[in-house]
Amino acid sequence: MTVALLIFALAYTLGSLRVLKQYEKGVAFFIGKFWGVKGPGLFFLPLGLTSMKKISMRTVALDVPPQDVITRDNVSVKVNAVLYMKVFDPAKAVIEIENYLYATSQLAQTTLRAVLGEVELDELLADREKINGILKKIIDEHSDPWGVEVTQVAVKDVDLPQEMKRAMARQAEAERERRAKVIAAQGELQASQTLAEAAAVIGRHPAALQLRYLQTVTEIAAENNSTTIFPLPMDLLSAFLGNKQIGTAPVMSPGTPALGPGVPDFTIPQVTVVPKGEGK
Repeated sequence: MTVALLIFALAYTLGSLRVLKQYEKGVAFFIGKFWGVKGPGLFFLPLGLTSMKKISMRTVALDVPPQDVITRDNVSVKVNAVLYMKVFDPAKAVIEIENYLYATSQLAQTTLRAVLGEVELDELLADREKINGILKKIIDEHSDPWGVEVTQVAVKDVDLPQEMKRAMARQAEAERERRAKVIAAQGELQASQTLAEAAAVIGRHPAALQLRYLQTVTEIAAENNSTTIFPLPMDLLSAFLGNKQIGTAPVMSPGTPALGPGVPDFTIPQVTVVPKGEGK
């Protein structure tokens, strides 16, 4: 009899021992009444008189299914998100709510539709961080009585209708064309201002025009397939011409301006026609 009692006691003791992992905690109930939070590790729960509900303390990534949302500017979009949460109070997660994962998921879906219905499409596409912060604050406030902490909420994808995508593409193209025209106009303005300043400098220093002329000739001469023709003052050629004239009348009278009135320095020289056979 004693041996049987010892065997029964040993079996009962072994059956009452529970082991929880490091990331787990157990909410224990003694004859239906809350008895405390146990674990992790090895602990004793009387077999038959107590029950336990395991709760994982790790962060859970909860996927929010795509939701059909109408934004404030009456654009229909489909949005999905991801929610990161963890249990900070196992007792509340078991006692205050039947299924905290399902409840948090439903809360995230309704909050997502409500918040995105109050913003415009441009704000939804451009200011995700602000919207994520609003979603996190609202969901965390409502899930706090359940012992659940929401660490982060992120909108993953915004699915736009094809008509809206084409309209946005046309808008973006028009905006880029506007910027290109503005940049080109600004470039013309800056170029005209620079040319006006250069003209003022050349007007104060006439020698700068001659230097610019020589630089232009140098740039043209760099091309092998180009021929450069430039005038010379007659004063430089008078020593070579002298009075050696043979034949007939000139095509144009000597001293006639070649470049029009006001430019006497560059003249057309006298051209003499030598008949064939003479001069031998």
